[in-house]
Amino acid sequence: MIKILLTKLSLRLETNPETEPQEERSKLNAILIAIMVVYCICAVALFLYGLNCYVMIGLFKRSRKKQQEENAQLLARFNGSKTEDDLPVVTTQLPIYNEKYVIERLIRAVCSFDYPRDKHEIQVLDDSTDETVEIVSRLVKELRQQGHDIHQVRRKKREGYKAGALAYGMKIARGEMFAIFDADFVPPPDFLRNTVPFLVEDKKCGFVQTRWGHRNRDYSILTMAQSIGIDGHFVVEQSARAWNGLFLNFNGTAGIWRRQAIDQAGGWQADTITEDLDLSYRAQLAGWHARFLFDVVTPAEIPVNINAFKSQQHRWAKGSIQTALKILPRVIKRGDVGLFKKLQAVLHLTHYMVHPVIVLMTLLVLPLLLWGHVNFRPFVIIPLLSMMVVSMIAPSTLYIFSQRMAYPDWKSKLKFLPALMILGMGLAVNNTLGVLEAIFKRDHGVFVRTPKLGDAAEDHTKACKTKSSKGYSIPLSGMFLAEAFMGLWATAAFAAYLSMFKFLIGPILLLHALGFLYVGLVSILHDRQSRRFKS
Repeated sequence: MIKILLTKLSLRLETNPETEPQEERSKLNAILIAIMVVYCICAVALFLYGLNCYVMIGLFKRSRKKQQEENAQLLARFNGSKTEDDLPVVTTQLPIYNEKYVIERLIRAVCSFDYPRDKHEIQVLDDSTDETVEIVSRLVKELRQQGHDIHQVRRKKREGYKAGALAYGMKIARGEMFAIFDADFVPPPDFLRNTVPFLVEDKKCGFVQTRWGHRNRDYSILTMAQSIGIDGHFVVEQSARAWNGLFLNFNGTAGIWRRQAIDQAGGWQADTITEDLDLSYRAQLAGWHARFLFDVVTPAEIPVNINAFKSQQHRWAKGSIQTALKILPRVIKRGDVGLFKKLQAVLHLTHYMVHPVIVLMTLLVLPLLLWGHVNFRPFVIIPLLSMMVVSMIAPSTLYIFSQRMAYPDWKSKLKFLPALMILGMGLAVNNTLGVLEAIFKRDHGVFVRTPKLGDAAEDHTKACKTKSSKGYSIPLSGMFLAEAFMGLWATAAFAAYLSMFKFLIGPILLLHALGFLYVGLVSILHDRQSRRFKS
């Protein structure tokens, strides 16, 4: 079928140019030149984002030893001068919405913190509408009887989603610092002992972010691929930014804030759906700086269903661009922000723009191959291919480096790198929609929670035998149709390229095809699995 399609589409190649009207040939050439220009611009954009991966690696390597020494000195100073009486009051906030499978695990973990009970307040910011409300109520009553200062905080209306809940809780909290955890996290008992000292000793530190760990990394190929991608962000990028004075983003959870920094930055705001990214930039623009603790790891649950993962990625893509539109003009106008720092802020906040660029390049490559290849010139093709190779290799280099820095057995995880590459490519359609919604929709969007499954997300055998996902699944959207189309389109481009007996960029085209087809197919399969669990 593809061969027949390519034969029909390439008939123009067999036409004698001398028999075509001059005007028609001119129009075709003008269109092809325009397509090539757009394609080259897209390639340059991907090249710049890819090149920045090497910049991040370089910044990490340059600053790691110095930062480790600084952190050790700060902790030594704190431990040598502070007593239990000097510890600040901390409010731990747990913003939740319908988390019946994981909420008890989270609450009990927070109540196990090695921190004076009289200086640790716990707020369960519960906007739930299901049996989670009763579970929380029972737990709070039990734990209060044990001496914990824990409260179930309910609002009449879920206004502002997570940002609204955090702001509401702040008004009635007694803490001068705020630790925040999403429902899928299980913080270790020494979390506050490891983070509070940095806010106490560093008076201009607005927040501290810890590294995310993975409770269910080994659940499936999907979760393993996600974990490598997350490590790339936390192990390398967050470290490089924090240790070199660049803008650092709070990741919404597994961190601790200073109340004064939140207030001076304008508080939690709900005009984007990534309120954490927004607030962290505003705080740093207000004169505060942030710290990232590489060696403090807070484990979390990774989505095991690809539709839940896509929903999460869609939210992050949309929210990041919303924040970019809101914050970047302020960053660029600031005279006290250096040029390199501004450039890194642009690359950071607009990173999800790589996905619409990938989609556009995939759509353009087939007509270029069928009709435009006769106009290809070495002075265009050689730089273009070089940039495309760098764009493809650079992220993988960063992921490999992150595994080497974080795990002694890092080599055993590299076999999952192709799965991450395919997954990342296949998400392009999903994340492009998020980017477009951020740019063209005036509403700020509905915050769609990522379903958490607790024990069933850590044991694949148990998950297959239980109905633990009942009611907490993300429904299949029509996105898979677009992903299937893009997969077939990329397959046609790959076949057209091979038919010309050229093989240099064949792997890139094949990666596009596999990515779109994989994400579309697995979206259908995971939706069918979820439906089997529903009553």
